[in-house]
Amino acid sequence: MRTLLARFHALYGSHPLHLLTMLAGFALAGCILTIFKPVTLWNPQVWWQSIAVWFAAAIVLHDLVLFPVYALADRLLAVAAGRRRRRHEPLVPALNYIRVPTLASSLMLLVFLPGIIRQGASTYLAATGQTQQPFLGRWLLLTGSIFATSAILYAIRISHERTETSAVDDQNEPPTAGPPPPAKTPSRQTQLPHVEGPEQL
Repeated sequence: MRTLLARFHALYGSHPLHLLTMLAGFALAGCILTIFKPVTLWNPQVWWQSIAVWFAAAIVLHDLVLFPVYALADRLLAVAAGRRRRRHEPLVPALNYIRVPTLASSLMLLVFLPGIIRQGASTYLAATGQTQQPFLGRWLLLTGSIFATSAILYAIRISHERTETSAVDDQNEPPTAGPPPPAKTPSRQTQLPHVEGPEQL
């Protein structure tokens, strides 16, 4: 089995789960196209409002602009965390506890950006009967909740690591020297010197 996985990895370049994920993604995309039809992806009256145009623009904007920006920001954060780790040697690195909530908050910002900046307010009002006013406040509330949850998990992890470190130190600590043993006191029954009697003189 390991030999087959090694051959597949050498041929394909990644794990079989990667291939399964890609196939599932293409199948989902094909299912979406069959449901919505290619005609719905293009608006001949106002072409720049077509779904296909926005999808292509999102791909180009992500690959050429957003990806270099957040990759550079993540790299700078990793370098700063590495320098701080060398200086202070923290028990638990905080990089992932900053990276994950930042990624989640940024993803929600991209998904709900039209509602946050109130783009298409009249269309949204006509379709739902509601305004786009709560979008910004809800995004800020979710962002704060995500970062607060990450901070709580980080504090729990640090507390757990400190507990384990102190337990290991207690086990490895050499036994403390006790009080010196009491000095031997001479016995009351002392041995009398041998004295020769007159018969031995």
